[in-house]
Amino acid sequence: MKKINTLSFIILLGVSLVSCDQIKGKASKNVNLSTDKAKRSYAIGLQVGRTLKSQKVDLDVNVIAAAISDELSGKEAKMTEAQIRETMMAMREDQRKKIEEEKVMNAKAGAEYLEKNKTQEGVKTTASGLQYKHVTEGNGATPKETDKVKVHYKGTLIDGTEFDSSYKRNQPAEFNVNRVIKGWTEGLQLMKVGGKSIFYIPAELAYGAVPRPQIPANSVLVFEVELLDIVDEQKNPKTK
Repeated sequence: MKKINTLSFIILLGVSLVSCDQIKGKASKNVNLSTDKAKRSYAIGLQVGRTLKSQKVDLDVNVIAAAISDELSGKEAKMTEAQIRETMMAMREDQRKKIEEEKVMNAKAGAEYLEKNKTQEGVKTTASGLQYKHVTEGNGATPKETDKVKVHYKGTLIDGTEFDSSYKRNQPAEFNVNRVIKGWTEGLQLMKVGGKSIFYIPAELAYGAVPRPQIPANSVLVFEVELLDIVDEQKNPKTK
């Protein structure tokens, strides 16, 4: 019988929007990572778990574990190939519908948020629709589109859910101004080194209708950004 790597297929689907209550809060068993086999197994498990968690797939982890055990031990599968295909097709269709519903819902919520936010004290709106607020005015240079910058930042959805933070990594990020989402490229050029600003970025200046891990489709993104420096490429040459 032809083997199908169901977990890999799920990961590649990029599905989202379903509650993962069954996955959250599951107590992990004590494991001994003293061998290479154990380390490899745990690393793979973490990668799969993180992917499923970020995609919010509604699955029963106990059934997943049982299916993996059956496959690896050579036991007869409890589903036929036809049943597997039918189940996966139904899941894809269900996820497609949910993603479309989410796109509409998030677009409406984002528009309402930005409409209200633009009236807040200190918030300015550019011609592109980017909204920004200078929390602290910098006194250094303003980066150009071709510059490389060093920043600290925190990114959240409009409901406050945090999806990224250089502060938590305790490591500022460095990147070219023109190599990030449009909202960042525009916003950074409105700042000065030493300043701190908040960017309220419409979906069309971020990731649009394409969902990403922890960022649903058509999401307005809110970033707190500290512009620490404009990196001197001569003093900090790229390694080859």
